[in-house]
Amino acid sequence: MGQISTDDPPGDAPENVAWTIMDAAQLYRLDDWGMGYFEISDAGNLVVRVGDRPEQRIDIHDVVCGLEERGIRTPVTIGFPALLKQRIVEMVNAFATAIKVNEYRGGYTGVYPIKVNQQRFLVEQVASIGAEVGFGLEVGSKPELLAVLGLTVDNPDCLIVCNGFKEERYLRHVMLATKLGRRIVAVIENMHELETLLRVFEGTGVRPLIGIRLKLESHSSGRWHHSTGAKAKFGLSIAGVLEVVRRLGRAGMLDCLVMLHCHMGSQISDIQVVNAGLTELTRIYVELSRLGAGLRFIDVGGGLGVDYDGSQTNSDFSTNYTLEEYATTVVYRVGSGCDEEGVPHPTIVTEAGRALVSHHSVLVCDVLGAHRFDQWAMTAVEARQRLSELPDPPRAIDEVVEALSSVREDRLLESYHDALQAREEALTLFRVGLLDLEMRALVDRLFWSACLEINRLAQDLDPIPEELEELQHRLSDTYFCNLSVFQSLPDSWAIDQVFPIMPIHRLDEEPDRRATLVDITCDSDGKIDRFVDLADVAPTLSLHSINAGEHYYLGFFLTGAYQETLGDLHNLFGDTNLVHIVGDDAGGWAIQEVVEGDTVSEVLGYLQYEPRILFQAIRRDCERSMRAGRLTVAEGRALLEAYDAGLTGYTYLE
Repeated sequence: MGQISTDDPPGDAPENVAWTIMDAAQLYRLDDWGMGYFEISDAGNLVVRVGDRPEQRIDIHDVVCGLEERGIRTPVTIGFPALLKQRIVEMVNAFATAIKVNEYRGGYTGVYPIKVNQQRFLVEQVASIGAEVGFGLEVGSKPELLAVLGLTVDNPDCLIVCNGFKEERYLRHVMLATKLGRRIVAVIENMHELETLLRVFEGTGVRPLIGIRLKLESHSSGRWHHSTGAKAKFGLSIAGVLEVVRRLGRAGMLDCLVMLHCHMGSQISDIQVVNAGLTELTRIYVELSRLGAGLRFIDVGGGLGVDYDGSQTNSDFSTNYTLEEYATTVVYRVGSGCDEEGVPHPTIVTEAGRALVSHHSVLVCDVLGAHRFDQWAMTAVEARQRLSELPDPPRAIDEVVEALSSVREDRLLESYHDALQAREEALTLFRVGLLDLEMRALVDRLFWSACLEINRLAQDLDPIPEELEELQHRLSDTYFCNLSVFQSLPDSWAIDQVFPIMPIHRLDEEPDRRATLVDITCDSDGKIDRFVDLADVAPTLSLHSINAGEHYYLGFFLTGAYQETLGDLHNLFGDTNLVHIVGDDAGGWAIQEVVEGDTVSEVLGYLQYEPRILFQAIRRDCERSMRAGRLTVAEGRALLEAYDAGLTGYTYLE
């Protein structure tokens, strides 16, 4: 029942004048997941902090409107390089503080794994910031290595850690980079890679920097807990590690073994996992050092989590620790483990990815319309009046009217059961041809009207019966969003990842609707029904009624990691427009970089369609239709112009 509509139904409650922007911040848990990077302005718009001064705030709604004026339409991904730099600096400072407090005698360098977000501009920014603060890059494939080598020509001291499966050509690139004076470490994943590396470097006069990826026995936590342990995809067992040491010793290259690496997990939610993993890793590090390995780096891998739901717990979508606690844990565990055995403190390497880049970008889309169950709602008085106008109403209609009329606070469950039974009887009559379509529509209106009234009265119950809680979810609105979940939020679809979602404007108004979100793909999975909530993950989101003739924009936050590169072309919806925004000295904003989203021609080309051939086929079809008199010349020309404009246009609704 219902339809896409932007009209407000009559009888909406008046605006609550007591609502404040602080209420909005609390409702959407802005301060919990936003980490102080986002605020709500007095005008009710969401702003992002890009500096410490009060004027260093960028109004996201103002940015979206400004982009629309420039022809850059939603959906659009907006990146804020200032947040990226701030996250990197915060990580460097957290480790610097931990090193000082714990009197650690080694150094620290982070490397950004570019698989997390390989956008050229982003990786360039990381490399540029890294040159200032001593941050490097990690690659996991040959294409990623080639990209990073080209981006770091002017920064030869940048630490490059090479993970992933490596064939001879991959390792030849490592050898050439080493000849060029790059600080590049090839991490060995299996014995075949070691033998290939030794063969590639033989006779070159170059001493490679070699790492070993260790397969930890310690298990991780959270959604990716299975990625560690004896059956983990990555790394060598202890026996394999010792074989690498022996093989390098026979080759006179044990001093080349400079790094011990591990995969501790992804989105680690519990700090105790880090504790356990570091204890095991450090113990093996000191043992290998005693065997004569030239170790000087201990790479603790990635896994530093993001508090997506703001709960600060060990749930899959959160973390029960802060960045500062993580840094302190790493430094203390490595330092104390080395001190116990008299081994010099190594340089600590981290491979945090999502924790660095998640916050820096936000996806913004416009809401196209809404499906509302109260669109055709009737009161009990209206229902009885309608019933009296029918010449010979079926008994099933009378029973649904009675179910609606009998809704009372003291019999809400009974009323709900009555309404369900009456509707089912009416549907049975419709299936066998004893109820016409007009009556079927009336039954639906009456049934959902009864449900709406039951739900309204149920809000005063404590607790609300389980059946009525489910009814509340069924009655929520559906908001249609101009985006593809599969392209822009693939983790939401694939692994039920929860992202913070909220309006970017009208936050000085109290939301009056509860809704789920659906995208514009022709797929029933193209929906979002898991949201950050005050108590727990909720199946609906608080939103505002859509005002006719006005845009309503939603922001999807913490999407800077993985989403942009994991997306697919479901229904041939391509990459969104991408812009990078910086603040200016006057308290405004400016566009630093624009990456235009895919056109229809581009996504067709990805799948081997040739747009020029398609256009010529339509041109021939137009000519045939004009000769047959079905089209005038003017109509044929207009059709061709429209087809050509479609090929060069945005894949999303314009």
